[in-house]
Amino acid sequence: MNLKGLPSEERPRERFIKYGRDNISNEELIEIILKSGTRKYGLKEISHNILSSVNNINELKNMEVNTLSKISGVGNIKAIELMAAIELGRRVYLEDNYKELVYLTNPESIINYFHNLFDGIKQELFYVIYLDNQKKYIDKKLLFKGTVNYSLVHPREIFKWAYLMSASYIICIHNHPSGNSSPSGNDIELTKRIKDIGILHGICYRWCICTKFFFKANGNYYSFYQDNNL
Repeated sequence: MNLKGLPSEERPRERFIKYGRDNISNEELIEIILKSGTRKYGLKEISHNILSSVNNINELKNMEVNTLSKISGVGNIKAIELMAAIELGRRVYLEDNYKELVYLTNPESIINYFHNLFDGIKQELFYVIYLDNQKKYIDKKLLFKGTVNYSLVHPREIFKWAYLMSASYIICIHNHPSGNSSPSGNDIELTKRIKDIGILHGICYRWCICTKFFFKANGNYYSFYQDNNL
């Protein structure tokens, strides 16, 4: 059904304004994001098709664009629009959680707070977490994507942000999508390199390697700092 054929009080945007976001269904939220249907499929039908493709709405956050685009009526453009909205919501949620952090004093606390960064990720990501002199969270930066090679990771970029934020501690985290948390030769060389530069600049360096899944359940991570391998 075309939304223009609905009475104004039944249209999702008007209902959003009148009743508030908490009283809008998931189907209506998707309709607001996608804005219009196609020649073959109405907007309500597309929204219904999307929700019918998953067991619960949480599964949408891990869907790939090419998978979502194959759902009847979706296509690439609408898939990208929906995934962009989901990603924005994910970032807002994570940032709110991070701002509530008090202290990060050990690898377990780091993993517990930041494991969501790697949920559903199939490539290596290299994050740097910046802390103040009380080891309280300031901010995080995603500095590199892809295979972490020490020749591609520039300490200049890492420490530039440390200076701008007046950070006293940095924690570098990256995932191993293979599930094996053992450090590679590149990991070891990069860790020593950044640690030495941090000493010269009076910034304490700590490193954790996190795997893609299960590290909350079985502790599947490796910490150079914890294992005294610096």
